[in-house]
Amino acid sequence: MNDLARKIQSKAYELGYEKCGIVPLEAIEEYKLRLEERMRKVPASAGFYERQKRLTEPEKAFPWAKSVVVVSQRYGKYEIPENFSGRIGKFYLFDTRTDENTEEFQSGSAFENYMKELGLEVVTERKFGLIGLRWAAMTAGLGTIRRNNFFYTDTGSWSVLYAWLIDAEMEIKDMSNLPKCPPSCNRCVEACPTNSLSEEYTMNPATCISFLTTAGPHDLLKDPNRKKFQNCLYGCDICQDVCPMNAGKWELRLEFPGLSAFAEPLLPEAVMEMDETYFRETIQPKLYYLSPNDLWKLQINALCYMENNYEEKYRASISAACGSENEKVRGLAQDIRVQVCPAESL
Repeated sequence: MNDLARKIQSKAYELGYEKCGIVPLEAIEEYKLRLEERMRKVPASAGFYERQKRLTEPEKAFPWAKSVVVVSQRYGKYEIPENFSGRIGKFYLFDTRTDENTEEFQSGSAFENYMKELGLEVVTERKFGLIGLRWAAMTAGLGTIRRNNFFYTDTGSWSVLYAWLIDAEMEIKDMSNLPKCPPSCNRCVEACPTNSLSEEYTMNPATCISFLTTAGPHDLLKDPNRKKFQNCLYGCDICQDVCPMNAGKWELRLEFPGLSAFAEPLLPEAVMEMDETYFRETIQPKLYYLSPNDLWKLQINALCYMENNYEEKYRASISAACGSENEKVRGLAQDIRVQVCPAESL
């Protein structure tokens, strides 16, 4: 099986993946213990991590699976349009998991087809994965998990991970000589606006800006964390941006296919004027952590942005949202209007 493993790894490099490793499923069983450890350390995270337990026992859904092939693909090579800088998490801007127009998506399809041509049974789930991707990648030698909980390769944390389950037991690891986090460095924890990172290697997803602005419930009227979102409209990169291990790792040299078309529609005031059809057909496929009926959630994010970065030009949008048909949008807008643009000044 070592010859087959080497063929798969070589093909991954040929297709442009920066790292590739293969490990037996038993090698990643410790991931379950790490989830349980997190729940003990941060009890408020239990609800979130209970849902993640589906990633700890892939053999239940795929009893034939014996190994996992995991790769990393760099996205820290793209130019960030000015309108997006700091507002939209970079991972979501350059998400190639479902964008068939990208070279990265085509590489994934070619890689999967290659493994099938070798006679292997293969399965993956491109959006949300079938296993704990970061733990599998570290076990396979692709890199390391740092104090901010993100996975790092030689090019920093600006890489996306993919994994495939296969029906043959094999093992071949990549090589990584990354230094550990400096003992005295605590920048990621100190920079987290909502204290989601309360200590190294732990987090509370329920207070994480990325979760609250993407897949979270968006029940923010009485949540004080909304006033700590700074200029984050969808996702957050703060703990990665301050990390010394990411210094100089983003190259800003390539244009991401089709991204410029989203620059104007995702301005906060434009989000408030967006109609449901445009959201479902154009925006949601890009920001798919929101469902097709979740325009109201994006509008909640836009209202939080306008509250935290108030300018006079936002007054009309906030006032109009006070009459929204959506109860949560209406309630939040009314609360914000009282605080940042009192009724007597409207």
